[in-house]
Amino acid sequence: MASGHNTAVAIPQSFIQELLARADVVDIVGRYVQLKKGGANFMGLCPFHGEKSPSFSVSPSKQFYHCFGCGKNGNAISFLMEHGGMTFVEAVKDLAQQYGLQVPEDDVSPQERARAAQAREQQATLTSVLEKAGIAYIKHLRNAPRAIDYLKGRGLSGEIAKTFGLGYAPEGWRALASVFPDYNDPLLVESGLVITGEPGEENAQGKSGEAKRYDRFRDRIMFPIRNVKGECIGFGGRVLGDEKPKYLNSPETPVFSKGRELYGLFEARTALREHGYALVTEGYMDVVALAQLGFANAVATLGTACTADHVQKLFRFTDSVVFSFDGDSAGRRAARKALDAALPFATDVRTVKFLFLPAEHDPDSYIREHGQEGFAAYVAKAVPLSKFMLDAAGEGCDLDTAEGRAHMASNARPLWSLLPDGTLKHQLLAEIADTVLIDSRELLQIWQPAAPHYKNSSSSRPQGKGQRPKQPEYADAAPHFEEFSGNFADLHDEGAYAASLPAPSAAGGSAGRSFGAKPGASRPPRRIAGRVLPAGREDRVLRLMLTDPQSWDKLSGEEHVLLSELPAPHGPLFVWLESQLHEHGPQPWAALREGLREHPQEKHAIDQIAQLHEGIECDWNEVRAILDQLLKLKRQQEMVDLLPRVLADPAARQRYEELSALLKNS
Repeated sequence: MASGHNTAVAIPQSFIQELLARADVVDIVGRYVQLKKGGANFMGLCPFHGEKSPSFSVSPSKQFYHCFGCGKNGNAISFLMEHGGMTFVEAVKDLAQQYGLQVPEDDVSPQERARAAQAREQQATLTSVLEKAGIAYIKHLRNAPRAIDYLKGRGLSGEIAKTFGLGYAPEGWRALASVFPDYNDPLLVESGLVITGEPGEENAQGKSGEAKRYDRFRDRIMFPIRNVKGECIGFGGRVLGDEKPKYLNSPETPVFSKGRELYGLFEARTALREHGYALVTEGYMDVVALAQLGFANAVATLGTACTADHVQKLFRFTDSVVFSFDGDSAGRRAARKALDAALPFATDVRTVKFLFLPAEHDPDSYIREHGQEGFAAYVAKAVPLSKFMLDAAGEGCDLDTAEGRAHMASNARPLWSLLPDGTLKHQLLAEIADTVLIDSRELLQIWQPAAPHYKNSSSSRPQGKGQRPKQPEYADAAPHFEEFSGNFADLHDEGAYAASLPAPSAAGGSAGRSFGAKPGASRPPRRIAGRVLPAGREDRVLRLMLTDPQSWDKLSGEEHVLLSELPAPHGPLFVWLESQLHEHGPQPWAALREGLREHPQEKHAIDQIAQLHEGIECDWNEVRAILDQLLKLKRQQEMVDLLPRVLADPAARQRYEELSALLKNS
């Protein structure tokens, strides 16, 4: 995507609040979900997971949606992000446009504002040019018997061709000259539709001194490539015969980057939630054919290996991804690249699998031979990421020898280090250790430089198999809140938060790891790894997110909302950080620092980073415990709010019981 399109905009928190106050979440959600009035709220089938009875509730009074089935919740902005695949900034701008508001950019320099406006205008212009070409290709297809016969021969219907906007680029070097009045318009080259030769090379019209110009796509079936908003940003063209290259893609342009875009993602949005997973294939035709045969949840990479951007984009729509590859050596190499891209996103609540088809099949041919159920059964047997990672690490290693096992451990180290902290990472450490016949604690000592978060042996596995892993020492520190009846606003008061933690023991310690102190307490701030922690719990979370932004992906949607709704300076900073992640992916602090310039909370963020000693990392376990504590308080408050409605409202009663179960199990 164009860098201009991704230009970070610091949107004032006051404007976001004004926008949410004007927007009606019932209206926004109702455009995508059929809602029916049910008491004080509206109910419908959840758009985020497949269900037959409605459990998706939208509250007009609270301007909030919540699914009692999958737990998705949020406001109008988060709905557009989750359902429409928009970034935070895109969702705010889209919502503002709907309600006739202008997103303020007062905190942006005139130069930045001018560049952003120019980039927006350029993108709109290029997509307009591409849309016009796409319409022309569709018209050409209607009058191209050879192209129609080819599509029919591949089993495609006119309806599926219409859904994906398939077209045909006719033979001839300058067919687009009949579509665009000025064939020499630089936009035709910039959009990738026309190729220009070297200056001085005589063009087709014989005008000396002008560069030769001709259509990039000729005599090909045309597949328009759309972004998540449905805008045409490029094309893929397939020959009707066996000529080379079989597939031809648009070049990199200000609106198209093949390393970031996935073919068919826009068309697959609803099906991804219905099927519960995304099926990543290797070709346009696979996507279109699978959609017609009942698997509209397929997408394809655009002639390039799967990238981290691809994986991150997919996980904005689903928590489960299945990569489909040929079973030959080339397919295995492609799968290995996909593994490297997927590992950093393989949290405990996400699933990644690898499907290797028989050598004689692609997804299209397999489903035609074995039927929908046969293909679904084959997908269900796909190799989990954990197994494929172990297989990749052990490839070429003789595990009957010490040398082979050492080689596998060496191969596994960089792969395992890519995994985010969590249960899966702990389990894979144990499996690798078992395979190479070494204790996991010893393996960690060998890998120590690659695993700085795993000091103190809390992640290591006990010697004996079958024993429960040692629990983190903070696990028993959190008290139960069976009789909680406070107000969620109290969470913003440090004293109230500290008062909810275990009191110091007579010896001056605590029942577990404490994360705050009561006002006026005489004990000094606790030290971890040689640094003094600040008093504010929100600052501890903020420091980790700023120094390790990828940690944001470890949090649940509920936790995202929790942090984003904190008062200034923390809430606006977490909102800004989430927008940065959606726009650019994880960035080092140096890049984030540049993006923070002139942000209203810039000084607070810089002050927090300045208090960290060089080389000292934030404690994820501590942050995890803080978030768990805040969520407990929030859930308890929600239970208090639900109490008056529990007897009369079945949905409220169900939610109350879910919250109660969550608290008992936490």
